Amino acid sequence: MNRIAVITLGSLLVTACGQSESPAPPMSSDRIIHCGAMIDGVSNEVLSQRSIVIRDHRITQIISKSPAQVADAEILDLSDYTCLPGLIDMHVHVDGVPEDFDDYTIYLRRTPEEAKALAAKLGKIILDSGFTTVRNVGTYQAWVARDLRDQIDAGDVIGPRIRFAGPYLTIPHGGGDLYIPGVDDSQIPDNFRMGVARGADEFRAAAKANVDGGADFLKIIASGAVFGYGGVPGAPEMTPEEIQAVVDVAKAAGIKVTAHAHSAESIKDAILAGVDSIEHASLGDDESVALAVEHDVAFSMDVYNGTYTAEVGEAHGYAAEFMQKNEDTTEAQRAVFRKALDAGVTLMFGTDLGVLPHHLGAKQFAEMVKHGMDPMHVIQSATSIPANHMGLESDVGALTTGRYADIVAVRGNPVDDITLLQNVSFVIKGGEVINRQSEPTMTDAHTE
Repeated sequence: MNRIAVITLGSLLVTACGQSESPAPPMSSDRIIHCGAMIDGVSNEVLSQRSIVIRDHRITQIISKSPAQVADAEILDLSDYTCLPGLIDMHVHVDGVPEDFDDYTIYLRRTPEEAKALAAKLGKIILDSGFTTVRNVGTYQAWVARDLRDQIDAGDVIGPRIRFAGPYLTIPHGGGDLYIPGVDDSQIPDNFRMGVARGADEFRAAAKANVDGGADFLKIIASGAVFGYGGVPGAPEMTPEEIQAVVDVAKAAGIKVTAHAHSAESIKDAILAGVDSIEHASLGDDESVALAVEHDVAFSMDVYNGTYTAEVGEAHGYAAEFMQKNEDTTEAQRAVFRKALDAGVTLMFGTDLGVLPHHLGAKQFAEMVKHGMDPMHVIQSATSIPANHMGLESDVGALTTGRYADIVAVRGNPVDDITLLQNVSFVIKGGEVINRQSEPTMTDAHTE
């Protein structure tokens, strides 16, 4: 029977393990969430019968169900559900949807106001699907992710917690440049090309501009993008000196650098320059994987998205060039994923939302299990592991005291069936119920 209820009780519950014989003192609390089971994002077991006490948006206590007193607490009964930490996606783009790959001129036709409205809609869809924290890894629309973050933090719109990189740092006509065949560069507004540079000095200046704009981390395009005209995913684009210039700026500012890199050569160049993480790594080799382990560089690998592109790309009118690059990198990336997993590379959940519709990110969980990752490790790759990487371990990524009460709930045990995470029943951000048993769709998100 479904036992969902929000009620106010004068006394209920609970003391943790090691309870004394004397009654627990009354506690004043804003909200308590009863979970039939709990996965905390840190330990390797599913914990039964846990209640999460929340005050001022953070977890103040986690207790097992035993008699105790709780004064004037609002109760959310999820006794039929498994609670997990709010999910984290390390590879999000809030400035576009997959349909944009039909025709890149949409970016020239979409006004700044439309771009901001689209980002706000996509942010809500991402949050509704269970991802309460995201890392936005670059955008054509300059500072749209920063502005969305500020709107969310101000309470003007509803969306996930956002870390953002600012504009792509890329070479002219590289994987992060808004290059459109038949459209002269002079017709592309300057704000789309803020991070385009060539040579160490220009990249140093562009990186500094991103830092001055408030970027939480920096993103470089070390080797070509699948959905970019002209580039070859296996061909390095930025030189080691250019990468080093960006890393030096980031380190001086106390922030991290992620490198979009497909080829083994560009992966090695990026790691040796001092980046902190690699996106994709599709064409990595044994040496580049070993180097990642040696230098403690994490990988975020979108091992599901290639399937989506292969299924819909032709019907959507994607360029033949894009389809071929997708074919060349999809299975290769999955093979490197297995290799990196076996070698002990830190693997973070990063499904390319932008290439994939924003409500389908959780489809990647099953692909990660299929290619060798234990389900609990998969969950940690989308909770505590990325939180630690971003320096957010005191705020998100685990259901432990002191962190924000960012919680998702599913019926059943996702360790037994990881696909349950594709449709979470409840999304709670900072103790507030954001989404309850509704399926997010893309219908309202697409802006022509």
